[in-house]
Amino acid sequence: MNDKTSRPLLAHLSMFSACAFWGLMAPLGKDAMTHGITGIDMVTFRVSGAALLFWLTSLFTPHEHITRRDLMLFPLAGLFGLVMNQCCYTIGLSITSPVNASIVTTSMPIFAMILAALILKEPITGRKAMGVLMGCSGALILILTSASAANAKVGDIRGDILCLLAQFSFALYLALFNPLVRRYSVFTINKWMFLWATVFILPFSWSHVAAIQWSDVPVRTWWETAYVVFVATYLSYILTMVGQRTLRPTVVSTYNYVQPLVSVIVSVAAGLAAFRPSHAIAVVLVFSGVWFVTKSRSRRDMEKEAQEGKCRDAN
Repeated sequence: MNDKTSRPLLAHLSMFSACAFWGLMAPLGKDAMTHGITGIDMVTFRVSGAALLFWLTSLFTPHEHITRRDLMLFPLAGLFGLVMNQCCYTIGLSITSPVNASIVTTSMPIFAMILAALILKEPITGRKAMGVLMGCSGALILILTSASAANAKVGDIRGDILCLLAQFSFALYLALFNPLVRRYSVFTINKWMFLWATVFILPFSWSHVAAIQWSDVPVRTWWETAYVVFVATYLSYILTMVGQRTLRPTVVSTYNYVQPLVSVIVSVAAGLAAFRPSHAIAVVLVFSGVWFVTKSRSRRDMEKEAQEGKCRDAN
């Protein structure tokens, strides 16, 4: 197999694996947070554990010089990209159904499009507007289903809203700090972001972690926590980097649908969640909305097409 064939194949396998690992994180993390540890404990282990792993890995990777200005931006990037994102999602997952949490995670491109229009002045096309309307309708169905649910296996409105806030936070991070992220490698970016996230979170969560009855926590819970930290955070971030360096953004975005599919199948099979007809409708609406948004032309695409049109007219 030559390099032209192996690189795209490796990129596709990396993206699929990362999204499948994230899909498994919802049911495994949910099970861990119902058997011995809380959502605050989990997010503390996830952030601090990933920080340690990325700093250890950076010892074996090329050193990158970071400007003073960028060093001052990393705390803010860590606040929006990790602290708010991880806290809202993990605590939301501990409250609501893993099915709801995984469906909501696919809505991030919709928030990214809205923020790009407000901050970066990206044009809103009819297709994008339709995508936002469909995605919001799907999210609303999930929330209303959770509000009328009799148990957390169907969903909890508090958890659903927290998971939505997590996607909004990450979309805001991408809109504000995308140039910063592009300047450095995944190891440099993540070692600083996870370090600052740990600094922000640990003072508030340490008392919760210290209060854990360690001997009462099942061994299975520790294995599930280790999976969330090592596989679903550290390893998945690296695999995503491998995929994004080769595949087009539109191709990468299609892998968003792997995560909820894996999560729904595993969660329902394990008895951690229930899948109702309203969930199916929400899935169709959210997935369709994300598809319309990601397939719409960006301002750069429009400017490129206009420039090409001028060149054809000149010829």
